[in-house]
Amino acid sequence: MAAPEELEIELQPAGRLRESGTTTLIAPATVINYGLSEGWEAVFEGQGQTPLSPSGPTSLTAAGAFLKHVLQPGSLQDKAGPGIATEFGVLLPDSTGSSGVGASVAGIVSQRWDWGTIHLNAQTALTRDHHADLFLGGIIEGPSQWSVRPVAEFFYEKEFGQSETMSALVGFIWRVRDNLSFDVGLRHALTNGHPVNEVRAGLTFGFPLRMFGERSQQSR
Repeated sequence: MAAPEELEIELQPAGRLRESGTTTLIAPATVINYGLSEGWEAVFEGQGQTPLSPSGPTSLTAAGAFLKHVLQPGSLQDKAGPGIATEFGVLLPDSTGSSGVGASVAGIVSQRWDWGTIHLNAQTALTRDHHADLFLGGIIEGPSQWSVRPVAEFFYEKEFGQSETMSALVGFIWRVRDNLSFDVGLRHALTNGHPVNEVRAGLTFGFPLRMFGERSQQSR
């Protein structure tokens, strides 16, 4: 979670998605986190999506704006026991098509041990097409003190009356320093029984925004 007045950006410059005989370029996929105050974070996300085979126009998809709040500090905040957080906000329409505005609310439980970290996520949503949606997921990471650590992600999602997805991802995270890391992953999923394969590669970096304000004041 981003510290107060710190900006953290999760950027996937390019990724490849293969589903139902269609290949799509995901470029870029971005999550922007800004620390509003202790325990509160603003989250903005979205991704560019360009069909390659067959070709098609680029669109902005999976966009949303959220607030994240730590309800109970835990091991990720250097406290004892699991941490509990919530994230809620709006799902914004895609730039093409007839999708509308949706909303979601999630609960997140995280625990860190010497051998690794586990995050459990449960989310319910009203989708952009106004269908009920349920998401259950988990992330397992290797020891936080390792500069290169393995990661695995599993989730089940059901958009009632529309689709059902089971997904698994395996990959690695390379932490160069506290505010810079790189990641790579391979994902395989089944959506309504049809295979979905995805290659992801990205980076996460952060910096304090307050430094710009301090420089502006010093220049006066």
